[in-house]
Amino acid sequence: MATTKLTGKELRQLGYPEGKVIGTAMKVLEAHFKGKSKKHKLELLQRVLENPAFYQKHEKLGAVAKGLIIKTEHNKTLELNASRIPYQTYGAEGIEQGAVHQMEVAMKLPVTHSGALMADAHQGYGLPIGGVLATKNAVIPYGVGVDIGCRMCMTLYDLPPLFSYDAVSDFKQLLEDNSRFGNATFRRPMDHEVLENKSFGEINILKSLKDRAYSQIGSSGGGNHFVEFGVAELLSDENDLKLPKGKYLAVLSHSGSRGLGANIARHYTKLAMDKCKLPSEAKHLAWLDLDTEDGQEYWIAMNLAGDYASACHHQIHERMAKALGEQPLAMVENHHNFAWKEQDAEGEEIIVHRKGATPAGKGVLGIIPGSMTAPGFIVRGKGEKASINSASHGAGRVMSRTRAKQSLSKDEVRNHLKKAGVTVIGSGLDEAPQAYKDIHQVMKQQVDLVDVLGTFTPKVVRMCGGNEFAQRD
Repeated sequence: MATTKLTGKELRQLGYPEGKVIGTAMKVLEAHFKGKSKKHKLELLQRVLENPAFYQKHEKLGAVAKGLIIKTEHNKTLELNASRIPYQTYGAEGIEQGAVHQMEVAMKLPVTHSGALMADAHQGYGLPIGGVLATKNAVIPYGVGVDIGCRMCMTLYDLPPLFSYDAVSDFKQLLEDNSRFGNATFRRPMDHEVLENKSFGEINILKSLKDRAYSQIGSSGGGNHFVEFGVAELLSDENDLKLPKGKYLAVLSHSGSRGLGANIARHYTKLAMDKCKLPSEAKHLAWLDLDTEDGQEYWIAMNLAGDYASACHHQIHERMAKALGEQPLAMVENHHNFAWKEQDAEGEEIIVHRKGATPAGKGVLGIIPGSMTAPGFIVRGKGEKASINSASHGAGRVMSRTRAKQSLSKDEVRNHLKKAGVTVIGSGLDEAPQAYKDIHQVMKQQVDLVDVLGTFTPKVVRMCGGNEFAQRD
């Protein structure tokens, strides 16, 4: 009996381009046209090849048609729109021109729906840090960022927030014993259900990352990531945390998805840049269509990285609670460097990228940190449409890391920390408080975006690095 199965060679002879679309076609034929003759199959594929746009939404052949369209456009550079879509800027006077230029470019993308620039904005890669970009059925890996799902997490305790000399030594020891940064990991990592997510076994890039994710869970990254003890003060009894107003001992952490998120970002950014060619000034804004397999894969991987980042924070706070011998009264957690499926004013779905921006939908709680020596703020979102339900994710940098290293001295920073009564374990000049904007000014520039429920004042801070700012006798 003659075989009815087509080969890749026959599809190439038919005119199908080399690559993934041939494999897609073979799978579709096997799943839906197994009993049909070779002639019937060839005629079907010929019709799809001649008019892929017509078959895009076909129940059985749509995947083949979309693969052909992507392949056809593979080497074509897409043009940006001639004019940008208008967007709202908060605190424009404090935002560097490089960040503004990046936002202007992003607002010319063919897939852009709307955007906003937060008061803490500064230049990044592709989308500026502090940039919010809503797109239509497209996700931009670099619009999410490298540290996928990076977040703030705070726990409050029914303990007096006393930071005497002896107490500071105790808090330092708690941080040193129960937190890890950078390449340092716990000898015996804690297990977590996120590591059992089926996507680790179903998506190729994730298969190779599971062991590393296990080894790093519960730890924090480098750069501006931290775990710190401080004083949380709730300003009113009406604070959404169901706690009386007053001062509480609190732990605040800032970190993301570690090597898992970084590798996901690199892999899918490369895919996006390979398949979506843009002019050089916009190349880091390459997107993946959510109707494609790559787009769906990235969306699943991004959400897994976000869940993993949350698990890391929960383990950090679990260790701290156990060391304190207390259960937290409340927890507040919010994330940035992520993309959400939301709705615009007309009820249409949009993909909202918040790269270094905090969700601030109506009633949504969050934390906006200042710096080592400036307070952070516990906030409740107002749901402002002009900001696409967003607010700043911090104070934002006023100095680049390079400039901070070049212009600040260790003694200058050490004296600044001593005057503020803050003890720091592990940091560098690039994370000095002077490298950040005035958080009070940033908060004034977003009064329409959030209500302030309370403050957090850092007292003992641990970051990744040496001990160059240790207090001298």
